[in-house]
Amino acid sequence: MKSTRIHGVLAALVLLVSSCSAEGDASTSSASVVEPTVERPPAGAGFDYQLGGDAPLPDGVAVVVRDWFAGSAVPGVYSICYVNAFQTQPPDDADRPDEREGWPAEVVSDAEDAAWPGEFAIDLSSAERRAAAAAHVVTMIDECAAKGFQAVEFDNLDSYTRFPELGFDVPEAIEYAAALVAHAHSRGLAAGQKNAVEIAAQARSSAGFDFVVAEECGAYDECDGYVAVYGDAVLAIEYTEEGFAAACATLHPRSSVIFRDVNLVLPDDPAYRRRVCP
Repeated sequence: MKSTRIHGVLAALVLLVSSCSAEGDASTSSASVVEPTVERPPAGAGFDYQLGGDAPLPDGVAVVVRDWFAGSAVPGVYSICYVNAFQTQPPDDADRPDEREGWPAEVVSDAEDAAWPGEFAIDLSSAERRAAAAAHVVTMIDECAAKGFQAVEFDNLDSYTRFPELGFDVPEAIEYAAALVAHAHSRGLAAGQKNAVEIAAQARSSAGFDFVVAEECGAYDECDGYVAVYGDAVLAIEYTEEGFAAACATLHPRSSVIFRDVNLVLPDDPAYRRRVCP
């Protein structure tokens, strides 16, 4: 049975989603952004992306991203909590609340991400589903805050591009994101957009994101698009030599850029790769 607190959170999110829907046109047309009282990642700081597991930080790292469930914040280091908010996590042996079976059944679709087996799209096609999904993610955000993270990264904002058959698009994704960002801010956490440069301006102004985590912006010539919206508050991860060179040329040293292996394995794995801009 859900706790009284979760029922209260759900009711608040229903109101928030309704408010976002009613005010969407005004917020998107306004150039002003309400500045939250949260701390953004330090611009251009040494950075590591540790979704494959916690590992000792490389020299010079002042910003690290780790998993909300299995990861830990690092005292004295700006720690960002990774949450897969728009898709389920692939199953593993940990019985995670963000695996397919852990989400409310009514929000989990049968649409599987072809590139990431085991990740199923969260169905955001109705206000009721968005509110139920947001109430579930709230528990993850609260865990991030309890662990001492300074920020949260919400992955797969662009899921609407992969699952058009589910009947939701940019407005629904932004509305849902706004609810998550608002709760993160209420817990003192900055909120990071993940990818989706094509809606970055709307994600910043309407959802309220504070910074962006950008995969392969160098490879796809998207880095300038993120800078136009977020300034130096860009954390870039590249998985190819060409993309890494392009991202370094565009962003370094104002913003953080690293080269990583695509599976983000631990340092004792032969496939591990990590470099910083020269």
